[in-house]
Amino acid sequence: MTGFAAATGAMDPFRWSWDIRSVNGKGLDVRLRVPDWIDGLEAAIRPLVLARAHRGNVTLSLRVSRDDAVAAITLNTVQMKATVQSLLAIEAEAMEQGLSLAPSRASDIAMMRGVLEQGTSQDDPAPLRAALVAELPTLLDAFDEMRQSEGTAMHGVLMGQLDTVASLTQEAATLAEARKEEVAATLRDNLARVLENTDGADPDRVAQELALLAVKADVTEEIDRLHTHVDAARTLLGEGGAIGRKLDFLMQEFNREANTLCSKAQNADLTRVGLALKALIDQMREQVQNVE
Repeated sequence: MTGFAAATGAMDPFRWSWDIRSVNGKGLDVRLRVPDWIDGLEAAIRPLVLARAHRGNVTLSLRVSRDDAVAAITLNTVQMKATVQSLLAIEAEAMEQGLSLAPSRASDIAMMRGVLEQGTSQDDPAPLRAALVAELPTLLDAFDEMRQSEGTAMHGVLMGQLDTVASLTQEAATLAEARKEEVAATLRDNLARVLENTDGADPDRVAQELALLAVKADVTEEIDRLHTHVDAARTLLGEGGAIGRKLDFLMQEFNREANTLCSKAQNADLTRVGLALKALIDQMREQVQNVE
């Protein structure tokens, strides 16, 4: 289910901003983008997110900054020594080649990558981690509120589409009933034609083959299953909760029956209804991808 929420917070000397967003997906994929220097934070917040989201691609991002950034600058002694040694080697090689280099200044060395570091952690990150974990449920509540709003709108759309599927299925049932005499007459004509032009054919065997063709042309089972699927989908939508995967499977069953109906139709009006069902079911399958 599509959703988004954002929040900000502070605890001296830190400030932070959250955002969480989700888009539709067949399964659940949760991605946490949080500072790795806050030990144990990801492990603490992942269960909280998993308790709220059951389907979709969910991304939670956290950005943390310090108000005392200047005081947090530290010297990386190991990197500084390695940099100085590298400069000495370069100067020595230059002298061997007869090149004269300008003297290096301390400020030049300090500007090199990794020599000075701006710390973004404190000696004990536990208080910051506790504050962030305590604030997360408020963000998730806002996230759920937007998803529930989307879900309410989606519920109305799907119920309307199911009503249309039920109406088309009933129309198909009416057309199938009306064509029974036509199908029977066609089969009788075919049987008579075969018997007239085939010497020595077993009439009973021919009748059996034509009876099989009649059974294959019967769409009663497909129409009954479509009605059953409509009832099942309405029941699921009434249950609430995480029903997206069940609805997704049900859409596959809808599509299978509509395909079979079209292949058996042998009638322009019934084919028209079958194609209308297929188009509508495809629309429903797209909508169901957004249901958790």
